[in-house]
This record gives sequence, C-alpha cells and structure tokens, in this order.
Amino acid sequence: MLTEERREALLRLVERRGAVKVKEMAAELGVSAVTLRQDVRDLASRGLVVRVHGGVMSPAAARQADVTAPSPARPTTGRDHVLGLVVPPGAYYYPEIIRGVQDAARTHGVRVVLAVSGETLEDNQEQVRRLVASGADGLLLMPRAGLEPAERADEWLSSLDLPVVLVDRRTGAQAGRLEQVASDHAYGAGLAVRHLAGLGHERIALVARAESPNTPLIREGYAAACRALGLTAPPEYRIGSDGQGAASDAQFGELVAAVEAGEVRAALVHNDLDAVALVGVLRARGLRVPQDLAVVTYDDEVAELSDVPLTAVAPPKRAVGMWAVDLMMRRLDDPAPPLAEVLLRPELRVRASSRTP
Repeated sequence: MLTEERREALLRLVERRGAVKVKEMAAELGVSAVTLRQDVRDLASRGLVVRVHGGVMSPAAARQADVTAPSPARPTTGRDHVLGLVVPPGAYYYPEIIRGVQDAARTHGVRVVLAVSGETLEDNQEQVRRLVASGADGLLLMPRAGLEPAERADEWLSSLDLPVVLVDRRTGAQAGRLEQVASDHAYGAGLAVRHLAGLGHERIALVARAESPNTPLIREGYAAACRALGLTAPPEYRIGSDGQGAASDAQFGELVAAVEAGEVRAALVHNDLDAVALVGVLRARGLRVPQDLAVVTYDDEVAELSDVPLTAVAPPKRAVGMWAVDLMMRRLDDPAPPLAEVLLRPELRVRASSRTP
C-alpha cells in the first residue's frame, strides 16, 4: 500500500470509529507501528487527526472529549517528540554522553526523559515499559553491562514496536530493527599499542577492568594490534572493584613485580582512575613513570589530573550522544531509510606519561 493510500485508509478508520489505538490500526493495515506513527504525525500536522496517548482521534471526537486539536496552520517541530533515554548508574563515564544527548535534543527541539537502568535485563525492560507508557516516541538505550543473556535480549529488542538506538553499545544482527552508535573501542586500543610500540616498547601490558562493558572491545583491539606489530603480549592484568572507585593497591601487585623485574615497561590501563592509582603505587615502590613504566590510559576523564599527566585514548563520548539523537530523529522523520550502525573513532592525547625511553 502506498503512503497516501495508507493515510487515506487511516483517516477513514478514524472518522468511522472516532478513536483508535496505533497498534490496532497497524495490525489492521498490515504495517509496522513505527510507520503508522509517522502517518499519524503527518495527519496531525495538517489538523486532520488528534494524537492522544497510544492512539489517535478524529477532531470531532476530540472536541467532544475536550481534547484540543492542533491548528492546521501550526507547523509541527521536533517538540512533538519525546525520547526515552536509559543510562547506567554511576557518574564516571556516562555524563559526557548524556550531555551530547542534551545538546542534540536542544538542537532538534525534542524532550528527553531519563531513566536509570539496573543490573539485569529485567530491570532494563521495566524502565523501557515505563518510558513507553509515558509516551516516548523512541528509545535511546545504554544498558549498564550489555544486554545479557544475548538471546533473550535480542528477542526483547525485536519485539519493540518503536525506534531504538543503542548508545555506546553493540549487539548482534538478530536484535531487530534497531540502530547503533558507539565509540570504536577496539580502534582506540590499537592507537595506544601503536603509540607505545613507536616508542620502542616490545612488551606492552593490558591492565583491564573486569566489569567494564568496553573491556572486551579494548582487549580485541589490543590483541589485534600486538599481532599486527609482531609483539609478544604479556599476560593480561585484570582488576576490578565493588563500586566505581579505583582498584586497590594490592590488585596491582603482579604488575608492579613485573615492572621491578624489567619484564614490563609499558602498559595500556583501562580506566583513568585505575591508571592514576597505579602511578601512586609505582611511586611508593620507588618506580617512575614513564622511565620505569610508560602508561597510556583509556577514557580520558581525569587523566590530565594525575601527578604525572597521563597519555590517554579519548573516546568521542559527547559525539556519541549527539549522533544517537540525530539517528533517532532521522528514523522518526522517515522510517524507510536503511538502518545505520555508526562507529566513531577515539583520539590519542599524548602527555608526560609516555615518551621515548
């Protein structure tokens, strides 16, 4: 069915019944709810129907129900849209992404409603249910530690009948009609390895935070760069904590021993707080940065504030948030274009913690 034919059929249904639900109309006309919402927005902009929560009414029915119909002369803008944003708890990495979302939302004239995700898939599902019930037109999802288990997550995402953009997260091809925008963390890790190798280092350690959703991609990029450069990768040093703070001094014990033995002279550390803590532990043992250990950190949130300013890989966090809104607005304006997966490349910011040994 062509667009105009579909909208004519929609108008006839609304005029005949007075008020109908979007999901019911979509099933009756054999189209997706996303497509039908776009039809409703277009017809509402011309004053031919009135949008209500979950459905649409004829102007006559709206007047009887004391619902104000928009004037046909008033153009609609992005302010008609509400975007639901689900973010992880914690104040370390994600505020810059949220600021990017806010910047782009202001540019487009849309409202963003924030929800904080919990630990489980069920927690994320509940937050999404609340956002959809409150009238969200599209969802920007940034779950805390990825969507697990993957099979159930893909099934859930496929069942959502409104546009979805995964923000700084990536998922498989079976997750339905969603879009993705993320930092290319694998590329960023490769930047760090190539920088340290260019300084003459041949054994570059990876110090990785176990619970970070970005660690698998950083590990992938690190390993690929080591292989490409013919480097021998030392065993990975895994660290973690119960909260958002830096790792404890004891967790760096094996790495510090390797530095003292001359087995490791360079390291990529994820994240900044851990790298700053590591500098303090090394200094307490009489070791120097970069003379005894050249350090590149991953995130660049507080790297420059370290006692020795840290060379850092900086993911384009604000740009990720802005791209997420741009993708969503494109999808809301026209559901037909191909789905997009956008990877934005981090940059390397060289400071005092790495130099020619």
